[in-house]
Amino acid sequence: MGKYVQAQRKGKSPIFKSHVRTRKGAVKLRSIDYAERRGYVRGVIKDIMHDPGRGAPVAKVQFLNAYRYKRDTELMVATEGMYTGQFIYCGKKATLTIGNVLPLRGVPEGTIVCNVEARVGDRGAFARGSGCFAVVISHDEDKGTTRLRLPSGGKKTVKSDVRAQIGVVAGGGRTDKPLLKAGRAYHKYAVKRNCWPKIRGVAKNPVEHPFGGGNHQHIGRPSTVSQAAPSGRKVGLIGARRTGRLRGVKKLGQDRD
Repeated sequence: MGKYVQAQRKGKSPIFKSHVRTRKGAVKLRSIDYAERRGYVRGVIKDIMHDPGRGAPVAKVQFLNAYRYKRDTELMVATEGMYTGQFIYCGKKATLTIGNVLPLRGVPEGTIVCNVEARVGDRGAFARGSGCFAVVISHDEDKGTTRLRLPSGGKKTVKSDVRAQIGVVAGGGRTDKPLLKAGRAYHKYAVKRNCWPKIRGVAKNPVEHPFGGGNHQHIGRPSTVSQAAPSGRKVGLIGARRTGRLRGVKKLGQDRD
């Protein structure tokens, strides 16, 4: 009987949990309310902060509470061009300006948006990573839907009532500079979770991995494995429909339809 493989330990062991102690908090749009549905609310950007473990900066935005004498602080995605002291507006009647939050119904075709909701009121789901953006392709007035092109190149249809921030998420071009040395990779992943360095299966012993052992580093069995395989065996290309090099013209998600 061999050991439990690392993929199994990741499900159970506490040492693989994400490192959240220093993080600033969940980054979301405002909770949708009457003011946003009918008009707009104004907020001021108090600070633009670095969030450990996140590639993009976050903006601390302060709104006046409509029902009580207090201020509400929200953490929102920082878009390129935001600055501290800037006023941003959220709601149906907000203007089309970088950083503002509008329903997609009020956004013209071809507009670049980010932090788009998947369902009305879920406070942001798509295009939230550094440098990411989605493009509004078309509106279908009869069905009340909007078609988006996502950062992956795929297209998605969402309700026209979902909200989105105008602009591109800040922190773009982060991956253009190579990490160059192990120390930088170590610190990059230390604030995220225990997922680095990754040891190849063939470099391990037979007790630790199905691909381990042998006089040369070779797999020694098919790298594809059934979806129904038991946990310790389920490594490699799981439930693969096809394997090998992609040959010919590469079809992107945006070319499919």
